[in-house]
Amino acid sequence: MGYITHGNREYEFEDRTLAHLKVVIGQKLSRREPFFLSWSLPIAKGSGRYELWISEHSPIAFRFSGGKQPELNQDWLRALLAISHSSRGLVVLTEMDALKWAKRNPVLAA
Repeated sequence: MGYITHGNREYEFEDRTLAHLKVVIGQKLSRREPFFLSWSLPIAKGSGRYELWISEHSPIAFRFSGGKQPELNQDWLRALLAISHSSRGLVVLTEMDALKWAKRNPVLAA
């Protein structure tokens, strides 16, 4: 498991998911596009939802537990980036959910 540090809080994500989020967040911030980052917690972790405001002024860091860079799925990246332009902002999706989203929204995920 890896972590996004935002301000003085750490949020846990699986390394492969975190690698995809890092790329999309980096793209958004390089364009100076602030956005919300949101995800739901599983029942085992108490349920609920997190939403963070991410901007070029937000201190953010990524810490990975593994030493190797995970392989990136371009379809997953495109789906996350497309979703990030919605009013909800960047919603953390599993790889499978991102691929399902891309099939339902082929024009947006292109």
